[in-house]
This record gives sequence, structure tokens and C-alpha cells, in this order.
Amino acid sequence: MTTVVVVRKAGQIAIAADTLVTFGDTRLANRYEDNTKIFKVDTEIGPSYLGMAGTVAHFPVLRKAIGSMPREILKLGSKDEVFDTFTKLHPYLKDNFFLQTKEEDSDPYESSQFSVVIANPTGIYGLYSYREVFEFKEFWGIGSGRSFALGAMHAAYAKAKTAREVAEAGVMAGCEFDRNSAAPADIFTLKLREAG
Repeated sequence: MTTVVVVRKAGQIAIAADTLVTFGDTRLANRYEDNTKIFKVDTEIGPSYLGMAGTVAHFPVLRKAIGSMPREILKLGSKDEVFDTFTKLHPYLKDNFFLQTKEEDSDPYESSQFSVVIANPTGIYGLYSYREVFEFKEFWGIGSGRSFALGAMHAAYAKAKTAREVAEAGVMAGCEFDRNSAAPADIFTLKLREAG
């Protein structure tokens, strides 16, 4: 699994992720594989960083799928835009990348089978498998190290001066205590766009 966090503080946005890949009981550390769980896409609002949790197969698929979207469709500047973009992306993932959408027969919608956090100049967002979208005011985390990261970010948020400090505290707590997360961590920051 993983630890991926997003933070908004003091006019700054930060996203961070560990770099460990696991296959069952096997750990493939950053020393052996260049594993990046965050990727950047350019949109009309500026750069957006996407971090994912889930099977390793999602990473190249989502990178390729989003990279092939026309820029006028790829919009990530609000909850509604994130929802619309990933709703348009869903059938493309099924048709071109063979996304298996079944989880259980009682599920209300087809699942996209992944969790994503997004950091860009408009804020921080979370997207879950049924395309539920959340806009977080302070911080959030996904992956198996999420609980450790959330606790660390909660403790650090009031005292920290920057979003980067909070994100680093969160991802490093995940790396310290979650057996499926490990340093080094990738951390990216950008400036929050002024409202209005």
C-alpha cells in the first residue's frame, strides 16, 4: 500500500508520498525501483499533482489515461470539475485499459477501484472509487499509512509554518509506523491561488 498526504496552509499546497512498492510480503524499496506515487499534469489552472493509493497497476494506467485527455476536458479546479473529469475518464479506462469495475453486486455504482488525492493552486481534493469527491480545508491522507499520517499532521498543523512541514510530518509518520510505507518521500509544493 502506501502513505500519500495533501496539505493546505499559509498560502501553500503540499503533496507527499512514500516510495515503497510491496508485492505480498516482498518489499521493493526505492533503492531498487524508481517508484513515484505522485505525478504532475498541466491544466489551465496550472500544475496539478496527483497521488494514488491502490494496486501498482493503477499508476501507469492513470498517468497514461490522464495524459491522453484533451486539455479542455482535463479540469481539476473544483470539486465539480474533478468529478466531471473522472466521470469522463471512467469509460475510457474500461474500454482502453480493461478496468475491472466489479467489487460487490450490492454496490450502487461501478467502481474505478482507486483512491486519488489532488493538489493544485485551487486547493486539495480527494477522489474515491465511486467518484466521490472531497475538498479538504487543511489536510488529508490516503493509503495504509493514512491513520499514522493523519495523527501526525493533526499534531503538527497548528505549530507548523508551512504546508510542506505538515506534509513531511504526515508522510514520515506513515513511513515510520506503517509496514507498507517507507522513505525516502517525494514532496511537492505550490502556491495557493488567491480567491476571487
